[in-house]
Amino acid sequence: MDTKEKRQASSDVSIDPQLIEQGTAQLAGEIELLKNWIEEIEQSGDASPEALDALSAYKDMLSSRNEMLSALLRQYNKPD
Repeated sequence: MDTKEKRQASSDVSIDPQLIEQGTAQLAGEIELLKNWIEEIEQSGDASPEALDALSAYKDMLSSRNEMLSALLRQYNKPD
């Protein structure tokens, strides 16, 4: 299957709107939790290697969750 065929096949895939809503709610909850954890670490002033590693990991996770949420919202708002 060439690239054009793959794009066509992927554009034909439909996701149940209820699953998108559930995924959106799940990701929104995870995003809030990660933001809270990041804020706690930043406000603690803890500069230990463990805290800095956790902060980096949480920021990476937050970025990933935001990207996933954006993709889900694009799918949800996709015209049929």
